[in-house]
Amino acid sequence: MAMRIMIQGTMSNAGKSFLAAGLCRIFKQDGLRTAPFKSQNMALNSFITEDGLEMGRAQVIQAEAAGIKPSALMNPILLKPTNNMGSQVIVNGEVLGNMSAREYFAYKKQLVPKIQKAFRELEKQADIIVIEGAGSPAEINLKKDDIVNMGMAKLVDAPVLLVGDIDRGGVFAQLLGTLMLLEEEEKERVKGLIINKFRGDKTILDPGIEMLEERGNVKVTGVVPYMQLSIEDEDSLSAQLENKETGLIDLAVIRLPRISNFTDFNVFEQLPDVSVRYVTSVKELGNPDMILIPGSKNTIGDLQWMRQNGLEAKIKKLSGQIPIWGICGGYQMLGMSIEDPYGVEQSCKEIRGMELLPEHTVLMPEKTRKQVSGTFYDFEGLFAPLSGKEYNGYEIHMGKTQEIRNLVGDMQNARNKTENVYGSYVHGVFDQGSIAEDIVRILAKRKGISWEAKEHYDYAAFKELQYDRLADGLRAHMDMEYVYSILREAKISCDWER
Repeated sequence: MAMRIMIQGTMSNAGKSFLAAGLCRIFKQDGLRTAPFKSQNMALNSFITEDGLEMGRAQVIQAEAAGIKPSALMNPILLKPTNNMGSQVIVNGEVLGNMSAREYFAYKKQLVPKIQKAFRELEKQADIIVIEGAGSPAEINLKKDDIVNMGMAKLVDAPVLLVGDIDRGGVFAQLLGTLMLLEEEEKERVKGLIINKFRGDKTILDPGIEMLEERGNVKVTGVVPYMQLSIEDEDSLSAQLENKETGLIDLAVIRLPRISNFTDFNVFEQLPDVSVRYVTSVKELGNPDMILIPGSKNTIGDLQWMRQNGLEAKIKKLSGQIPIWGICGGYQMLGMSIEDPYGVEQSCKEIRGMELLPEHTVLMPEKTRKQVSGTFYDFEGLFAPLSGKEYNGYEIHMGKTQEIRNLVGDMQNARNKTENVYGSYVHGVFDQGSIAEDIVRILAKRKGISWEAKEHYDYAAFKELQYDRLADGLRAHMDMEYVYSILREAKISCDWER
């Protein structure tokens, strides 16, 4: 039986995923085989494993921090919202179907055996499992059928560290209020409190910490500072989506209402003098050097949104002047039409596309899920230097796109007659080698300026450095001896019960 510890939060975006990744890295550094786990994740950023199964990217990042390959066992239930009232339900990496919120809440208890089985399988591969909760354990209207917070902790008998976000204010009320709303058995599981995203002089905070420990009767395990790290964030409310600053090279990403896998563009954010702005209107769009249209969980609905607010017309006008690149759903939007004969998105049967690529897409009930690799075909014009570059990534989409004219290449990728519009189904296509750097260099040359990174940028090495820095920060500001004592105590208790 593996040791286990659970990170729960007082609210969404308190930093659970971030701290879980940091603990995964620490335990890995300390020689323990470590694996992350989240029984139920709601996110539009997902990943395809080597065996073609789908999971949330938060657990992918945590697996990377732990130094292991991602597995759908780490996230047995993934909910991908399709509208304000329902989600696509993915179980063990495969699509179960679309359900309304009410339908899912009535059904989810039936998934407990699948959660247990995934956890037990994962246990065989790990010395310790770092479990992440979702939202808050004090949602009193949802606690009865909880399978992701205290319900999960009870299911596997895990001790809990409760995280509060001081950056938003009211952290003492967050932590004490959460404890007050827990049942006595649940409160006993909370072995430590963490104050996250702290800025300033900790000595000013100390009197409050003393009162917090007295009133909550739980030790404050750490006061974690606000750390400036570049680690992927699954939350669609991520601060990176709020960036409006313009750099020397300006990339504009269309912030679709159902945007998915916006992490495709993280690699550009790490390059000097490059801005990645997420825009929702023609006014915000301005005059970028390139426009990126990301994936979407509701391609037809998001295309209609762009059509209604004028972004489509503006992008089409700019396509004769600057490069436009669509990924996955964004790629589908750039074509001549999108057909939905099976009611996959339940918006309309067929819609005219942006008519910038000679493609036609039919949405299919079966989802394409696979990791892919290959080389760019022979580009002409602006992006000719990318020809023959190797890429790695994964495809995850509900549609099949047929080329109206044949194009050379092993990548589903197209360009229009202006040679400014490009499309691809491959997520992560910019991450490999020097592709992102080459694109920025090409855009800079087009503007008549010189751009060079100080040294070759290795995105994989950069991420490893970020995980190490995160672990260093947690070691410096958390009582890791106490955390290990919690683990040992829980292990002894589990062994005794067995």
